[in-house]
Amino acid sequence: MVSIIIINYNTFQLTSACIASVIKFTKNTTYEIILVDNASTACDPDEFQKIFPSIVLVKSKSNTGFAGGNNLGIAHAKGDIILLLNSDTYLKEDAISVCAATLAQNKTTGVLGCKMIYPDGRLQHTARKFRTIQWELLDLFRFILYLMPYRKRAALMLGRYFKADFNIECDWLNGAFFMFKKEILHELPGQKLDDRFFMYGEDHLWCMQMKQLGYKHEFLSETEIIHINSGSTDVRKQLQLKRVMMRHEVEIMKYASSSALNLFFLKIIYLVKENARYYIKLIVQKITGKVLSLF
Repeated sequence: MVSIIIINYNTFQLTSACIASVIKFTKNTTYEIILVDNASTACDPDEFQKIFPSIVLVKSKSNTGFAGGNNLGIAHAKGDIILLLNSDTYLKEDAISVCAATLAQNKTTGVLGCKMIYPDGRLQHTARKFRTIQWELLDLFRFILYLMPYRKRAALMLGRYFKADFNIECDWLNGAFFMFKKEILHELPGQKLDDRFFMYGEDHLWCMQMKQLGYKHEFLSETEIIHINSGSTDVRKQLQLKRVMMRHEVEIMKYASSSALNLFFLKIIYLVKENARYYIKLIVQKITGKVLSLF
């Protein structure tokens, strides 16, 4: 059985649409939906139970963030497979059954994710590589990459270099659709998902921890979901979020580094590159009111 954990925080309409899509399209696997309300103030969480009487409703007394909310939901899970599903996603096909069947067949797979697109059909780059000195330099001097055949470039770099057009092993996957076997939790510190980050970067950290245990992570291209992922329309908030994510990236580098020298050079390259991009975007935003999305 798949235990589907959905976190709600003041997103009643989005969350309701997500739950409705799961019920509509998930036909070929048994499942339960565990909805964790993270101390919402905009609506009464009991309203979900009235609309969807079959769900398990868990009401948190405080907003514990993405990791904390999911750990609370997992504590109530009866399934042998866990799916963390963002409230701003919705299904268009039986993606959960397809992914669950694939995961069940692969004993060494830790996390499995699927293709995600925006409502307008644009692709989201959800299968990624861990940051290394080589990756950072190739990303900086990306003209070298375009001398390679596409599939070699995509496998080497993933992220924006990968069109999500074939199944592939990756280092980490986006947490909006994050499927794994429940038994893995017993091998993690504290026997739960690491909750050191309130929000952003948790998926990266979890995948790194599971990979260190010997698991591999897989991206499945043959099924897809819609991920709205609208975020804030405030340009300055978008840039502030980028700063938070950069801080978390550096902390993950520290966690994973086996060499102080390697960590030093990786941090220097990453921070110089990303800060340069940040300030270019900030200048463009001040002049045009828009955020560059080219790099």
